[in-house]
Amino acid sequence: MSSNNDEHDDDRDSSFTHRFFQHVEASLDDYISELGQAVAIPSISSDLPNHGKDILKMMEWTRDYVETLGGTARLLPNPKKVDADGNELPPILLAEFRADDGDVTSSSSSSSSSSSWQDRKTVCCYAHLDVQPASLSDGGWTSDPFVLALRDDKLYGRGSTDDKGPALSWLWVLRAHRALNVPLPVNVKLLFEGMEESGSEGMFEAIRDLSRNDDGFLSDVDFFCVSDNYWLGDRTPCLTYGLRGLAYFGVSVQCCRQDLHSGVLGGTVHEAMTDLVKLLASLVESGTGKILVPGIMDDVAPVTEEEEKLYETIDFDLEAYKKENKLDSVSNALLHDTKKDLLMARWRFPTLSLHGIEGAFPGAGAKTVIPAKVTGKFSLRLVPHQDPQKIETQVTQHLQNVFSTLNSPNKLTVSLLHGAKAWLSDPKHPNFEAAAKATRKVYGRDPDYTREGGSIPITTALEEATNMNVCLLPVGACDDMAHSQNEKYNVSNLINGVKVLGLYLHELGKLKGPKPSKCRCVELTEEELMEPGAFLRGFKCKCVM
Repeated sequence: MSSNNDEHDDDRDSSFTHRFFQHVEASLDDYISELGQAVAIPSISSDLPNHGKDILKMMEWTRDYVETLGGTARLLPNPKKVDADGNELPPILLAEFRADDGDVTSSSSSSSSSSSWQDRKTVCCYAHLDVQPASLSDGGWTSDPFVLALRDDKLYGRGSTDDKGPALSWLWVLRAHRALNVPLPVNVKLLFEGMEESGSEGMFEAIRDLSRNDDGFLSDVDFFCVSDNYWLGDRTPCLTYGLRGLAYFGVSVQCCRQDLHSGVLGGTVHEAMTDLVKLLASLVESGTGKILVPGIMDDVAPVTEEEEKLYETIDFDLEAYKKENKLDSVSNALLHDTKKDLLMARWRFPTLSLHGIEGAFPGAGAKTVIPAKVTGKFSLRLVPHQDPQKIETQVTQHLQNVFSTLNSPNKLTVSLLHGAKAWLSDPKHPNFEAAAKATRKVYGRDPDYTREGGSIPITTALEEATNMNVCLLPVGACDDMAHSQNEKYNVSNLINGVKVLGLYLHELGKLKGPKPSKCRCVELTEEELMEPGAFLRGFKCKCVM
């Protein structure tokens, strides 16, 4: 009997997949048109005085789209209300689509028995609708960044891949189910913000509040999915199970109250820029990238044999990496010579990068000025077990020690501007397994399992607030140029991304066992968690899926 049921499920799977894929491919023109409408809204979060209204417009546009699909949506007022400069912060979009009551097996692959929507698993999909600044005057843009342009099967425009394309993909998945009259296999919630590119102001407070009570918007979420990062290359899909954290610093040196004339006063004052250059040079070793701040590596876990094996099968080419990042015609060199060493440096070890100097003369031409105050910006990318607060203490102490050797009377200030812990998940978790199965069905191959050098603090916030698993399921390619000129989204990635996200919902719908969010077991001890199979879903208890 079980064998017959399995065959029936397989037939139903195949039927839905075929219809769904056909619908997605036939809807491409609509997708491009709607993405064009979204890209045309310059929702730039770093400039709230000029573009706060555009972020609100983007939020309202998306809310209206949700409602046309039969979902419920509301704009949650930003808990922080205003930023440090008094600018009103944009709201946060909360939307919900319930799995249909009744027996869905007649038209979907999600379940073998009828159940109400309250009993179904719930997935929450996070995305952001704000974008980085962009202008034709930046140089490098071939066309207006806020007019979506199709060239060579690539969609160029600000936000096309980061993150409006992936955000709309969830709506296109829901639209497909509605058009095909296929019930949703799981409840779907959308959590879309408008300040991600500017520190997600208010979002962390919202997540805390929405998870606090049993009837909170996030209290019944069993799985989270985020599509706000990218493949390692441009050929192989991947799932991301780790992100580095961040400690972003400003170090300021002030020598006087206003800028001075270098011809008149040069050689008579202790110049701030001279001190600052010495301080920045003391942080990281040129040629090796070694961090020179004492104690930084103390909390970094050693590499395990099992971890090393994960790097062996990853599709990655060093020469292609140099070309993709425009190094080939300049330095044509990397800090590491092997795939494993380079990826570990990028993903699982801390790094320190210098970003710029505020207060110095940045323009073209010559300006003979002694800056009154200069601020160097730099950041460390952190790995698991590193605490931004401890890093702040170590960096501050190091800079103070170096400054004391300069015998400078100038004023030194060190500030931690942003801090976030690293995030590391379990790629064997059922949430990841569902994403992997969906990926296989679309691409015909297993995804690579990767970690990212960048930081997505929302990931940690969601997991810590709810204790539920977060899966990073990227749909864009490595060369999409997010944050840069000529940002683009491949048409093939758009189509296949919608397909993967749609099948992912159905793979989640097949998971057996209780809703993870409803588990109230006492957590296992550290010893019990070491037993094979103990950590099967994110409960940290003996519930299984």
